[in-house]
Amino acid sequence: MANGTASEAVLAGAGVVARRPAESLTAEAWRRFRRHRLATFGAAMLGIMVLAVLFGPFVYRVPINEIDFKAKLKTPSWTHPMGTDDLGQDVLARMLYGGRISLAVGVAAMLIAITVGTAVGALSGQAGGAVDHTLMRVTDLFLALPQLPLLLLIIYLFRDTLKKVLGPEAGVFVMIVVVIGGLRWMPVARLVRAQFLSLREKEFVEAARSLGAPPLRQVIRHILPNALGPVIVAGSLDVAAAILAESTLSFLGLGFPPDIPTWGRILFDAKDNLDFAPHWAIFPGTAIFLTVLSINYLGDGLRDALDPRKVL
Repeated sequence: MANGTASEAVLAGAGVVARRPAESLTAEAWRRFRRHRLATFGAAMLGIMVLAVLFGPFVYRVPINEIDFKAKLKTPSWTHPMGTDDLGQDVLARMLYGGRISLAVGVAAMLIAITVGTAVGALSGQAGGAVDHTLMRVTDLFLALPQLPLLLLIIYLFRDTLKKVLGPEAGVFVMIVVVIGGLRWMPVARLVRAQFLSLREKEFVEAARSLGAPPLRQVIRHILPNALGPVIVAGSLDVAAAILAESTLSFLGLGFPPDIPTWGRILFDAKDNLDFAPHWAIFPGTAIFLTVLSINYLGDGLRDALDPRKVL
């Protein structure tokens, strides 16, 4: 023990500092994320909401469309923890069911936006030249379009057709997801392109290229994995944007039908009774607010955790 202590003292005197084994990238990112308090709060809050909407209907077994005119517009009580609407329907039951749809829309639209944006950005950044110029001009064109009016127009024109083909619920779901996702890919494409333009000149990519790796292998094995950090952050924020877009559509009456209670649809139904039953609007509004806030905090934490230049 004495020899070990003497050796350490000699090394310290010589200016040699013993280092801990280097952390893996995943462990380092997790450590940074855990130290971001708002991000951990957002992750915990979002996890609670996901668990509630997934398993809540199995615990709170109240039919979402059960009409009871004797109990209409009741304030929160032990019988109805979030009160009732103008038809006597239980708001909590409808909130739990509607949360599934709202979150599913957000995740599905995000996946479409990330997939299209990553494909366009990767092709543009890797190919360069005329391909890059053409794809970026198309991206600029989509960015210049007024998204909310275009979203409303497309939903209005095609929702009846899809309802006939896929059914009322599936048709509206597919239409909303595809349109929202199809109007959210442009920022992801520009982000991925910028990452590719930077990474394709790095030494490890040059080494792979000099060893004869084909362009597709360079993209899949070397460039794309190193460009996923910003894409993951953008995807988390796209979930929040998609939830807000779906809520806006439902609030304007162009979303899901009344018997499918998304959070936005519940808000739309409650707007004429704010003076008599404010609880009817407060609970879905709070759910949307907390979900979007949690996802934004989560995105901030992921951005800091996945940024190697960020020191926490």
